[in-house]
Amino acid sequence: MKTPWTDLVDRSAPLPEYPRPQMVRQGWMNLNGLWDYAITDSSRFPRAFDGEILVPFSPETELSGVGRALKGGQYLWYRRTVTLPTSFSGRRILLHFGAADQIAAVWVNDALAMQHAGGYLPFEADVTDFIVGGAMTITVRISDETERSELPRGKQRTRHGGIWYTPQSGIWQTVWLEAVPTSYVKALRITPDLDGACVRVAAETVGGETACAVFGGEEYRLPAAIPVPGYEAWSPEHPKLYPFSVRCGEDLVQSYFAMRSFSVEADERGVQRLFLNGKPYFHNGLLDQGYWPDGLYTAPCDEAMIYDISTAKSMGYNMLRKHMKIEPLRWYYHCDRLGMLVWQDMPSGGGHYNPAVITAPLVTGLHLPDRIYPLFARTNRGAREEFRSELRELVRHLYNCPCIAVWVPFNEGWGQFDAAAVYEELRELDPSRTIDHASGWHDQGVGPVRSEHVYFRKYAFRPDKKGRAVLLSEFGGYNLRVDGHCWGQRDFGYKRFDGPEDLREALAALYRDEIAPAAREGLAAAVYTQLSDVEDELNGLLTYDRKVVKINPDIVKNISKVEI
Repeated sequence: MKTPWTDLVDRSAPLPEYPRPQMVRQGWMNLNGLWDYAITDSSRFPRAFDGEILVPFSPETELSGVGRALKGGQYLWYRRTVTLPTSFSGRRILLHFGAADQIAAVWVNDALAMQHAGGYLPFEADVTDFIVGGAMTITVRISDETERSELPRGKQRTRHGGIWYTPQSGIWQTVWLEAVPTSYVKALRITPDLDGACVRVAAETVGGETACAVFGGEEYRLPAAIPVPGYEAWSPEHPKLYPFSVRCGEDLVQSYFAMRSFSVEADERGVQRLFLNGKPYFHNGLLDQGYWPDGLYTAPCDEAMIYDISTAKSMGYNMLRKHMKIEPLRWYYHCDRLGMLVWQDMPSGGGHYNPAVITAPLVTGLHLPDRIYPLFARTNRGAREEFRSELRELVRHLYNCPCIAVWVPFNEGWGQFDAAAVYEELRELDPSRTIDHASGWHDQGVGPVRSEHVYFRKYAFRPDKKGRAVLLSEFGGYNLRVDGHCWGQRDFGYKRFDGPEDLREALAALYRDEIAPAAREGLAAAVYTQLSDVEDELNGLLTYDRKVVKINPDIVKNISKVEI
């Protein structure tokens, strides 16, 4: 199934843009393109390769050119030989992977260079000492057991259907090289401080030299509180970004920040609401799965990611809840510059979910204590520790993105455990953002918000007994089948309609009769399900192939307008 961008992908250089917009260097080399691949039953190096695969598209995707699924117990191999440009001579060479699903080992010229567990987060290594004569053969081995490993997997499921989607494996984000001097910037931590009219910047460096930031023609030794006098606050209506640079010895990176703050406070009527830049702000959002029929997790190009964000914005929405997936950094950059708030989910993990635990609460409203690990498919201690490790890595990875307003560690009890302790850990890691500790149900009574999912009954606002702000973090799910633009014959959704007129009228009634009154009473946020169809799910405002907008965006903008 193709999108408007499928046939426009340059197979010699797919996704050519620099992948890390807040750490931009000039000395880099994109390794996306055709690699050799093999699928084997052995963990030993393959004697021969099966053909070519287009990186960074998983072998299960149409865009990869492979169309094969990695099975449990199998290994996916990649190989590519690279000759370094002369400009890289005499410098340290860093090899980066945006993400590879799920457990990766990387060799450079037959020497093991790095290993990484986790299908959603980046990893890198200094491979300088493995390079011989300015050339390097990169070999990657991937294993992916999907739900059998109990590691974070999001909505991938071997037996997919309904709300569970086709699993994928292997490299699914950009691979690239960087040439750096002996001393260089490894990471930045950027924290806007509106009360202090400054931005606080710290740098992690390698090589012993001090890092300095340059902003407004002035240089600041890091860490530093950099003054931003007369700043313009960032918001979806005014997405102001400030460029700056950081130097460490001969290393120079370009970055940006925004001045904004998130909090939960009482409004003038004493109602707990989400605040943006010190003022009440209703988060009017869409659930966004981030799946593509031609690339699964991987958008075919930058323009496709921009299309999704821009279309949601044209419909009047100011927020996307990134559901059970972590996007490439360029997606967050586009949210930053276009003006789109993001609620970031941690992809779920654990064993086989008990339907009574993850489905029955939709009807019963029953909340269970998540310390009972067997109920939540979380008996594997190692998998619990890995989840928390990846969650910490997620927060560090995306901390600098201005658009991210809310962290969501657990959803609907999918592998939920110790949410109160996880909330406290997240709050310590990042006190600048709101945390929805248990989206949907199995509320453990902690944090500043209560989160609800409502699909099969009329929504009516109820103040929280603990005095927390109330979020309707999923609702709607109205589905409309558009023949010729569906992935298959199945038709999954929460309320079915026969035509666009019926869908439009129902959506208008939903916002007019339920969401708008609830917002006036005290509802702090609402997340409609969803932005686009995904496989069997036909409840998107866009079709899965992104070729049909089911309701005119101007009409949706008028319908979805919510005032508080």
